[in-house]
Amino acid sequence: MNTLVENDPTVVAEVTALFEEYEQALIDKNVDVLDNTFWNNPRTIRYAMHENGYGFSEIHKHRTSRAPGPGIKEVRRRLEILTLGDNFATVNLEFKVRDQDEVGRQSQTWVKFPDLGWKVVAAHVSIQDKAPRW
Repeated sequence: MNTLVENDPTVVAEVTALFEEYEQALIDKNVDVLDNTFWNNPRTIRYAMHENGYGFSEIHKHRTSRAPGPGIKEVRRRLEILTLGDNFATVNLEFKVRDQDEVGRQSQTWVKFPDLGWKVVAAHVSIQDKAPRW
């Protein structure tokens, strides 16, 4: 029976490094890194604040049209990374929205392809009006 290893430290470190590289590329508008992060496939999806990117081409089009800068994330509140085995991961980030009393949420689904390495196959960013009370 095959058992998936949950949150192997080596795999978590790989995904964390790629996520941090992606976050910096958003600020720098490094389109090469942004594009390389996502699976180049028509089934890749990225839902964002002002974008419904269906397929890599639409995601790339949005990337090239937005201005560089700090974006909407002011402060990270919580980062959760889950890896299952050595080729599947989810990354979820909760953050304070810049200059607003709102909470943003970001999620990414990562798959490690044998010939491509780690790629985001689905992503989502949304804002809720107020912070949830835990």
